[in-house]
Amino acid sequence: MELNFNELRELVTTLSQTDISELTLKSGDFELTLRKQGALVVSSPSADTVSVTPVPVSAQSGEIPQPIVVSPPAAPPTPPPSVDSNLVEITSPMVGTFYRAPAPEEPPFVDVGDRIQSGQTVCIIEAMKLMNELEAEVTGEIVEILVENSQPVEFGQPLMRVKPN
Repeated sequence: MELNFNELRELVTTLSQTDISELTLKSGDFELTLRKQGALVVSSPSADTVSVTPVPVSAQSGEIPQPIVVSPPAAPPTPPPSVDSNLVEITSPMVGTFYRAPAPEEPPFVDVGDRIQSGQTVCIIEAMKLMNELEAEVTGEIVEILVENSQPVEFGQPLMRVKPN
């Protein structure tokens, strides 16, 4: 399979305008993988995978293309949501999966409007197959639950907002 520089440029442009994050083309000994993170990988069965930038596209044309960087389109900045300064956020102490209840068939630890006490379990964060109960550090009322059940969470991500007493 031969691919000239203009065809490659058109392919990269088309890929950048889609939701596709990775595209692999294979033909015989030729393999081309494009990833939106900017990696361009060329490999063949007879050689180890090699990251190449720039890549000679065609020995016949003698052209050596400039480095190609594919980036996702920039999202417009969103203003941070207005948060009542009197509210206290319960944040995730680790990366993991957020669970509102101790088991799928059981009721959630807390719901919006519930009164909680300091030390009360409000959710579970599963990390590396370990279930970690997260306890409230404040007494008050749950005003908002910011994460859906069974969703991944990051370290420091707000999970709930509490109106303290």
